[in-house]
Amino acid sequence: MAEKLLLNVLITLAPVILYSILIDGKHKAKPRFLGGISLSIAALACMIFSYSNYGFNWDLRYVPLILAFLYGGLVEGGLVLTTLLIARFFFGGDTAVFGVINTLLTAVVSLFIKKSFFNKTPNQRVVIATLLGACSLLICYFSFTAFYYFEGNIFKLVFHIPDLLLVGLIDTLAIALGAKLIEGIIVRDKMRLEIQRSEKLNTLGELAASIAHEIRNPLTVVKGFLQIMQQEECSKNHQYLSLVLSELGRAESIINDYLNFAKPKFEKIDKIDLNEILTDVVLLLDPLAVRQGVLLDKKLDSSRVSLVTDRNQFKQALINLIKNAIEATPESGKVTIHSKYTDHKARILIIDTGKGMTNEQLSRIGTLFYTTKDKGTGLGTSVSLRIIETMNGTVTYHSEPGLGTEVTLVLPAEQKAEFVLV
Repeated sequence: MAEKLLLNVLITLAPVILYSILIDGKHKAKPRFLGGISLSIAALACMIFSYSNYGFNWDLRYVPLILAFLYGGLVEGGLVLTTLLIARFFFGGDTAVFGVINTLLTAVVSLFIKKSFFNKTPNQRVVIATLLGACSLLICYFSFTAFYYFEGNIFKLVFHIPDLLLVGLIDTLAIALGAKLIEGIIVRDKMRLEIQRSEKLNTLGELAASIAHEIRNPLTVVKGFLQIMQQEECSKNHQYLSLVLSELGRAESIINDYLNFAKPKFEKIDKIDLNEILTDVVLLLDPLAVRQGVLLDKKLDSSRVSLVTDRNQFKQALINLIKNAIEATPESGKVTIHSKYTDHKARILIIDTGKGMTNEQLSRIGTLFYTTKDKGTGLGTSVSLRIIETMNGTVTYHSEPGLGTEVTLVLPAEQKAEFVLV
């Protein structure tokens, strides 16, 4: 029995390894059914190479089913489920009905857990998958109990306890290894995308810096002479000079954004109070929110948390990100700013009830010249991400079309000591 089950372990891990090799570096073409087909074949192979005893077939068919639903989705899980149901009816036997019930219950539970599965950390996902494997064994145990009950020989189940324990141990090992391998693939893909993104940003940053430096020098000269001319000009051309100077100021602002994108300048580093900065930014942007008909709310952590950074640069990053949330939210919507402090990390959540973004739009966030606004350059978000990155922080986006967007900033921080006089 142990030999057959260990063979099942290899069978269940084979499609994960094969899928990893086939999709390596091919992010533009990942057919969803490829994983479903490979896991379906694995589940069928487990049934073929099962261990038969006392009218039962002992195998690891539920491992591919659980992995398909949790890490794939309805398409992949549906393919595996269909394969198992057809195969179970084909093989027949006295316990066919119980096998079908077990398979359906395991699929339903897996699909239910899938809804919040990817909101967990990688280690938590591995634990959940392993526990779900144990849950499928409990379902089988109750099926055995029901089967022997209808046969009128409930005490016969005692003889299966060693088999159940062995299946439980190997099943747990198989699903834990499978989940760990898939998590490794996910991490590897994220790292590859991050490296590619960093390379693009560095290249664009160097290009932006070189161009901006060359353009800013003649603009400064032109702006200076125009200011002198404006002071001496009193005719009807005076209003045109004002307009030209205004546009030159806007061009200068864009160039400064390019330079900030290339390498944010942290001119004055000191300790700043997080709640104080957030309060200032909310007060600054509240008039914009009122004009848009949006409610701007803040829910700040009671802990006094400090960051070591450039106040102006950090404030600029927050202004850009919160302003984006306000502009993406329709009238009567709401933008909420949360702050939390855990494990020497400050977490800032910017949650809006706007139109949300698709996965394709999310993947392009931070790219130069990409914006979902009708008017915009995409520079503001890019600069903000570079500022947070320079602070050794991270920015993550979670969004669903029609439901809004949640931006999470995680920054190194420390809690201020509270002194109490007695």
